[in-house]
Amino acid sequence: MNTSGLIAELGKSKLIAECPCGEQFALSDAILFDGLGKTPSQAEEIKLALLSDLKEREDALKKQKLSAQEGAEQKAIEVGIGKIVEKIIPTYADFTIPITDCRPLFEPIDLIAFNGLSDGNTASITFMEIKTGKARLNGHQRMVRDAIEDHQVAYKEI
Repeated sequence: MNTSGLIAELGKSKLIAECPCGEQFALSDAILFDGLGKTPSQAEEIKLALLSDLKEREDALKKQKLSAQEGAEQKAIEVGIGKIVEKIIPTYADFTIPITDCRPLFEPIDLIAFNGLSDGNTASITFMEIKTGKARLNGHQRMVRDAIEDHQVAYKEI
């Protein structure tokens, strides 16, 4: 039996095939051809539609990649500005805690303010994290915040 005869028999059969995506279909419903001769017009139309869809997806991915790169660059700039601001924030006129009461830590939180230290009467201690824009606490900062809020703070003299 030659190739075209085999294809014709498969097209009439009740055989079920499975595509790589896992979907099953009857061979009799498929457009069967050997690929060496002329491609059937139906198959050519499907191929062109799939190629067009692939091109659209490729273009969308390129745009998404550019957007991600621009977003990463902007985020890096914001983080850099935030690192600068957190170091100089105690010098701002609107900052209500005297700079002499503040001690920088920078990591995992930015400042500890010993409220009243400069007056000789430390009434309280404030842990401060400085954020700019839409920045959020990272995991370590959240853990520090949670320990403080749960009153899991101690003083130890060594």
